Amino acid sequence: MNKFYFTILAMLFAGTCNMQAQVEVEDEDDDEEEYYEEEAPDSKIKVKNAKGEVEEIDLPEAMSTDVDSLLKLYNTRTYLHPDTTYKWPDINPIYDKDVYKLRLSKLPTVIEMPYNDIVQRFIDRYSSDLRHSVAYMLGAQNLYMPIFEEALESYGLPLELKYLPVIESALNPRAVSRVGATGLWQFMITTAKRYGLKINSLVDERRDPYKASYAAAHYLSDLYKIFGDWNIVIAAYNCGPEKINKAMHRSKKKDYWEIYNYLPQETRGYVPAFIAANYIMNYYCDHNIRPMVADLPVKTDTIEVNRDIHFEQLAAVLGMEVDQIKSLNPQYRRKIVNGNSQPSTLRLPSDMITKFIDNEDSVYNYKNEELLSKRTEVEVDDEMPMYRQSRRAYNHSKRNTSRSKRNKKGKKNRNRGKSVSIKNGDTLSEIAARNHTTVSKLRKLNNIKGNNIRAGKKIRIK
Repeated sequence: MNKFYFTILAMLFAGTCNMQAQVEVEDEDDDEEEYYEEEAPDSKIKVKNAKGEVEEIDLPEAMSTDVDSLLKLYNTRTYLHPDTTYKWPDINPIYDKDVYKLRLSKLPTVIEMPYNDIVQRFIDRYSSDLRHSVAYMLGAQNLYMPIFEEALESYGLPLELKYLPVIESALNPRAVSRVGATGLWQFMITTAKRYGLKINSLVDERRDPYKASYAAAHYLSDLYKIFGDWNIVIAAYNCGPEKINKAMHRSKKKDYWEIYNYLPQETRGYVPAFIAANYIMNYYCDHNIRPMVADLPVKTDTIEVNRDIHFEQLAAVLGMEVDQIKSLNPQYRRKIVNGNSQPSTLRLPSDMITKFIDNEDSVYNYKNEELLSKRTEVEVDDEMPMYRQSRRAYNHSKRNTSRSKRNKKGKKNRNRGKSVSIKNGDTLSEIAARNHTTVSKLRKLNNIKGNNIRAGKKIRIK
């Protein structure tokens, strides 16, 4: 059994998860994610430690998400709306800490939900500054919690883990963090691929609520096999198991609250935030938070396609909105279902599945060349280019040509042979000495085999 656990641990360490939640949201109308590096001004909370010293704790990035960005999402605009029948005052009551302790103890959970000052500060943040975001998440949970619960149940995990995406992504399926963690469960690429999620230029299954939920449940199950403590597992989900083991080694402790000060700063607030999320999602009424009302979305079904389809082809032929198709198929990054690479799943409203089957050829043929213009073969143009010079360029070229000819002529003249006349009594050695050459060169230049030369004749010296 130990060997099995060590194998899982080695696999996890091969690519530490470093699950960081999001602060920035991908523009719903863009195909590319936008990353914002600046830190939100309220991204920390201050608490007093055991020594009475003030300590700053990083908030999970989702707790800095602008609620306006959540309200612009297609699912929010389509299925959620404010509850106009709500009559309670928009005031956050303050309770004695014993009340919070009692409420946490009554939550029907397997994972312990202890109370302390740090947990209290996170509850205060959710119930006050983030109350409108909580209202959104209370409405959005009707869309996503059934998926989370089904995935967690399939691995036999505590169902309260369904609130992890609350602190990971604020239930925004298009969330992207500063470090690239993506989707409701904020998977990094390495961890996502290890758990079977496909990621390439056209597809990112971290955005698929169904597949990402099952991958997250699988990952959490593996972490529990290693650590056997859910608070430690939740912390490891955030920073990776390697950093947890380092904290345990340095502290020589195994309890989350005992290794707390040895954890990365961004992880210290992660378990308190998880406890606070469980609290606020159950006791929101006691803090006068008005949930957004969720209309049941249309029933959907999937169909497998084996050709590339653009969302605009589907929208035009089936009479749908492109935004609706995007919201149903968030894993496709460029509005293209890439069935040509391998059979791919397309999710549509149930009543549109039959319409798609009946009009499949029309869908594929609609503006196919315009929307899916990706060439499979090209020819190289082998025609040599013809250049027509301007008059100025021609005159400049003509001058250069004339200058080049003169230079060549001069060089040719310089390289032409030189001869001298042989005087009476001259020998080859004397002629060579006078003209700074050698006898052997004179013989070679003049094809002389011996030493005989005649006065009055010319002899080449170069």
